[in-house]
This record gives sequence, C-alpha cells and structure tokens, in this order.
Amino acid sequence: MAATDLVLAFTGASGSAYGLRLLEVCLRAGRTVHLTVSPAAVEVFATEVGRTLDLTHFDAKSLLGDASTGLDLSRVKYHHFRDFRAGIASGSFLTGGMAVCPCSMGTVAAIAHGTSENLIHRAADVHLKERRKLVLVPRETPLGLVQLRNLTAAAEAGAVVLPAMPAFYTHPRSVADMVDFVVARICDQLGVEHQLLKRWGDG
Repeated sequence: MAATDLVLAFTGASGSAYGLRLLEVCLRAGRTVHLTVSPAAVEVFATEVGRTLDLTHFDAKSLLGDASTGLDLSRVKYHHFRDFRAGIASGSFLTGGMAVCPCSMGTVAAIAHGTSENLIHRAADVHLKERRKLVLVPRETPLGLVQLRNLTAAAEAGAVVLPAMPAFYTHPRSVADMVDFVVARICDQLGVEHQLLKRWGDG
C-alpha cells in the first residue's frame, strides 16, 4: 500500500482497449495497480479483444498478452469484485486515485447514488468520500436524460467524467493512436507520466 498505488476497474461498457492500454501504461510508469473486474467486463473483453478473463483464477499475463513483455506483473494486485475485505474497500488504504475504464452507465448510476453493491462501487465511493481523484470513462452514445443526470451527480460528488472521445488535432493514423489519446488524458488526471501524445502547443 502506498499513496502512489492506483485502482483500476473494468466494467461492461464497450472500450476494453482503453482499459488494457491504461493498465499497461500505468505499469510501465512503475505504478502498482489494484485491479477489479465486473462479470459484464468479462463478456466485453472476450468480444472486443478476444481475451478470456477468469475472475476466480486471474492471470495478468493472459490479460495483457504481448503487451506484458518487460512489465513487472507483480505490480498488478487483483481483487475479486465481490471481495469487500480488499484493502481498496477502505479509506484507510492509501491510493493515488482510481479510474473506471471503461465505465458502464449502470456503474455510473451506482457510483452517483452510493449503492455499493460490489467492490468497484465501494472503491469508487471510498475515493469520493476521501476526496481522492476518481476518473470515470464512459463510452456510450447517445446519452439519455437519466444518464446525463447520473453523470452530473457523479461530477457534483467529485468525480472527473472523462468520456472516451478521441481528438483529431493530433492526426491519428490508427485506432491505437486514438486509444492513446484518451489514455493520455486519463493518465494526466491520475498523475501518471507518459509519452503517448504530442501536446497542443508543443511545436
């Protein structure tokens, strides 16, 4: 446990590539990442990136695939989504922030209204009550009024709502470039050093 540790949650929204890349970049930056995954995320990861996640027998190398090369996978601390005894369920467990990436609208609703039904919701609630950085990365369109109100409530409670919206002033040449733009913005919020993009105004 250290104030530089990060919490990362994968939920059932589309956008698994964002979560995988964020995990990789945080590890390459030397951060310890406490990871928790929802059952819906298992289905999305299988569909989008062909990765099989076993929530009971978690394997970081299988999750990251080729991206695991050169990484210290001991820095991935996995917590089952039903494990309320995990350190990240308590405010006394120090962290440097949390990201829910991708963040489903159901997860947004639970966080916005404080219904801690699983470890993801509880860890997010902890970050809000402890006034720590909480970054929610929704990937949904269009947004209905209920979803907009839930996002507003989460922002009013202290969360950073960072939609997965790539920019094009960086002239992306691939899907990976667009993923990196969003991940870079998340890393900026969490204070994670990276070299993922050329910043506006840098020549």
